[in-house]
Amino acid sequence: MRRYPEFTAEDERWMRQALAVADRAEREDNEVPVGAVLVSAEGELLAEGSNRNINEHDPTAHAEIVALRRAGQRLQNYRLTGTTLYVTLEPCAMCAMALVHARVARVVYAARDPKTGAAGSVFDLLEDSRHNHRVQVDGGLLAEEAGQRLTDYFRRKRAKPAL
Repeated sequence: MRRYPEFTAEDERWMRQALAVADRAEREDNEVPVGAVLVSAEGELLAEGSNRNINEHDPTAHAEIVALRRAGQRLQNYRLTGTTLYVTLEPCAMCAMALVHARVARVVYAARDPKTGAAGSVFDLLEDSRHNHRVQVDGGLLAEEAGQRLTDYFRRKRAKPAL
């Protein structure tokens, strides 16, 4: 990950859309508010995804995986070359390797994940030189906003019910 990435207005636009997807996931489905948006090299929205673990009883239904699956179906191809994924939380190891296998070109994430982050926080799977494909990683875009959503969500979930 570059230490001080320069984000464009388009980067911010897409990350705001990913944040909106995260908000919908929490509001409508009571899911952990993580959202992902996959964009083509031409700047076209290919797919959105939000965490679906709880409602689908699926430990693999992370926002990134949902977006990759939807884009693959739309394009009728498991290779998503030239795409950029905007995600509100740093990808975990499972999602990072799916991004490598899908040949995603770039990942832009908001909040770091100091426990399971695999885009530089705990592991650095996306830019590992041992892979035949490396994903460019730019982190920290709207990090405080995304991080606060997650903090607030878990505080509400862990609050003790009133007596």
